Amino acid sequence: MADILIRKEGGAGRITLNRPKALNALTYEMCLAIDRALIGWAQDDAVGLVLIDAAGDRAFSAGGDIAEMYATGRKGDYGYGRRFWRDEYRMNARIADYGKPVVSFLQGFTMGGGVGVGCHASHRIVGETAQIAMPECGIGLVPDVGGSFLLAGAPGHLGEYLGTTGARMGPADAILAGFADHFVPEADWAGLKARLVGTGDAAAVAGCVRKAPAGELGRLRPEIDAHFGATTLAETVRSLGTADTPFAAATLRALGRAAPLSAACAVEMVRRLRGHATLRAALALEYRFTWRAMEHADFLEGIRAAIIDKDRTPRWRHAGPGAVAAEEVDKMLAPLGQDELTFAEDRP
Repeated sequence: MADILIRKEGGAGRITLNRPKALNALTYEMCLAIDRALIGWAQDDAVGLVLIDAAGDRAFSAGGDIAEMYATGRKGDYGYGRRFWRDEYRMNARIADYGKPVVSFLQGFTMGGGVGVGCHASHRIVGETAQIAMPECGIGLVPDVGGSFLLAGAPGHLGEYLGTTGARMGPADAILAGFADHFVPEADWAGLKARLVGTGDAAAVAGCVRKAPAGELGRLRPEIDAHFGATTLAETVRSLGTADTPFAAATLRALGRAAPLSAACAVEMVRRLRGHATLRAALALEYRFTWRAMEHADFLEGIRAAIIDKDRTPRWRHAGPGAVAAEEVDKMLAPLGQDELTFAEDRP
């Protein structure tokens, strides 16, 4: 069975992630296939829009398939991971900049690489089961695939909070934070997809939009902004430690699971990007970290602890946020010279 189904149907170009047993995790080949399809449809007058969805009900896509990255990285070969990230980020940018509407349907888990495919579309639809998150700091990475751009655009200091804790967003929270646009009850998805395919017109979405069930982030924003508005992540941790609230306790536990270097870099990235950056600038900044992630950060150890050995006891390079020097963050995010991510060859 093919991992991804790409076809033209009616007035739509259709892309369906088709690895439901693997929560539709993205392989390198799937990323390249999406990019090729978008290039091919860009000048095809028969394609009025692109519809991206996924098989199964558990996940749109729970992330990237990182087994090969780990295997090659452990051997000291960092080239495969760097190529994967480079081409994936270029595909993410193509979705965001596409000249035709792109409609994504985000059920269940949408995390990591799934955010890069689904959350840069022009029409991002969530239903009751949506759980969107950027949990990369928990595996020694940073919010990438353009996730740092979305986090930087979130209200207040939600970006720092979501990016470092990996907190999951239900439908209303995803809309508030800028990861989704519309709530459509999942019972209505089949009918909406049929109209989109039949007409090739994304205007069909508007008639199906409903009010999302209440979320949590709006209620928690005063606490989030108070703690995550601190100058450094270490100060955020100290602030949370003085607060006797369920939110503070849960957030401290979540931060305790993050790789300190990753979390510190995530905060710095959000703050550099906030207010003025483009998606492409964010992807280029993310690539500086991921290019170095296997050799100079905690990515391989994070994958070992979470996926390979599953002992959930990663041995991070730093004891905590306070042990990460500003100079180390700057080194991880420093320009890559000739290896900088570029987009010169990515337009159809």
